[in-house]
Amino acid sequence: MIKKTAIVAFYLVFAVVGSMRWVSGKVEEYVNAPIRNDSNVLFTVPEGANYHSVTGYLVSEGMVDSSQWGRWATKIYPELTYIKAGTYQLEPNMRVVDIFSVFRAGKEHQFAITFVEGSTFKEWLELLAKTDSIRHEMTSLSESEIAMKLGLPSEKGEGLFLPETYYFVMGDSDTSILIRALKQLNAELESAWKDRATGLPIKSTYELLTLASIIEKETSVETERGKVASVFVNRLNKRMRLQSDPTVIYGMGDKYDGNLRKKDLWAPTPYNTYVIFGLPPTPISMPSKASIIAAANPDNTPYFYFVADGLGRHNFSTTLTAHNRAVRQYLKTLKNK
Repeated sequence: MIKKTAIVAFYLVFAVVGSMRWVSGKVEEYVNAPIRNDSNVLFTVPEGANYHSVTGYLVSEGMVDSSQWGRWATKIYPELTYIKAGTYQLEPNMRVVDIFSVFRAGKEHQFAITFVEGSTFKEWLELLAKTDSIRHEMTSLSESEIAMKLGLPSEKGEGLFLPETYYFVMGDSDTSILIRALKQLNAELESAWKDRATGLPIKSTYELLTLASIIEKETSVETERGKVASVFVNRLNKRMRLQSDPTVIYGMGDKYDGNLRKKDLWAPTPYNTYVIFGLPPTPISMPSKASIIAAANPDNTPYFYFVADGLGRHNFSTTLTAHNRAVRQYLKTLKNK
């Protein structure tokens, strides 16, 4: 009798172990099955979500099948229950176990926003406002209110942020992105100021930034920035007006329609460097690191003038006579086009 009982117990244990192995195999198939999505999909795990609510959503979206083995999965893979709220990117052919590994690690999707060199603060605010993945805190604020909120040295935000690509996760605020851009700009500005050339007619980092913003708007040719900077520095040293068209355009604001007329060059505004001496009161754009460096260390040249050559670059001149000749050549080139 005892022998028979032992045999029955042996087969029961064997059956249970076999059954567990079979269940484990089915669960393994489930967690290693690829989700169904042909392209990258953004998936948000809300606060308080758990394994079952997340898999339920995946089922409702048709990315995984409803399966009893999915309900057993946490018994065999308890790590699936550890997930962090956030927005994640699910790539094609990811396995169920892969996506929960991403959720567990909190590897949220990185969004990107790119601010173009030479753009204005107004354009930055417009770009931030239309970026849906950003939490908007500044939409209803005026420029001076934003300046106060960020602790800016001026009521205007122009020029005070470094234009480049910034990465963020879903729900990051426009404030946090601007603070990062502000810190980046300050770091570059302080570095350039520390290594600036001697004898510059520039009294502060803010004036350096203002000059850099004009250089940024005058040329996008890397090898010309130092020459453009030298022209403005030479003119400042000689008490000559800068006569920079971009400053005129900035001062015109919304009145600028894309055409700069002769009368505009002599219309008085605080920014019109055909009228005022020295630098305008604030930067006129967001300058790049390259323009800041050029402003701090201009080329050593005899140039006082430059004009576009009609081919994407500029001609530089020492005298007004040579400059006028270059202007006529520029107009001829435009006419021939």
